[in-house]
Amino acid sequence: MRWSAFSLFGLLSLFAALPQANATGEDYAVLIISRERLEVPTPCEIGVYVNDELAARLLQEQTTSFNLPHGTISIRLKQLPGQVPGCQAGMLAPPAQEITLKAGDVLKYRIAANAKGLYLRPAALEY
Repeated sequence: MRWSAFSLFGLLSLFAALPQANATGEDYAVLIISRERLEVPTPCEIGVYVNDELAARLLQEQTTSFNLPHGTISIRLKQLPGQVPGCQAGMLAPPAQEITLKAGDVLKYRIAANAKGLYLRPAALEY
């Protein structure tokens, strides 16, 4: 009986230590993309493409976040066709922006526009 109680406590302590061991080995980064400010003068949805796959659709005042593996990723921003008049997708592929992520990073970017189109601008986390 005494051995079974010791083995039960030993087994329970092993399971209690597992979540702590997994938390220390973070191999992903968090990327936050925001359209909080009115820097992009369009009511249209903006598509966020991560490695050339549509990953999110953002309207004004929206934010999205991704848990991504560390390394270099490609981000494209494109105006999407929608229900709002005048929202037509362009024919040309928008330029890609490369972002390098390190394990454990939490990076925030804000969508902005210039003469070349939409792009991501680094922003403060503010929390």
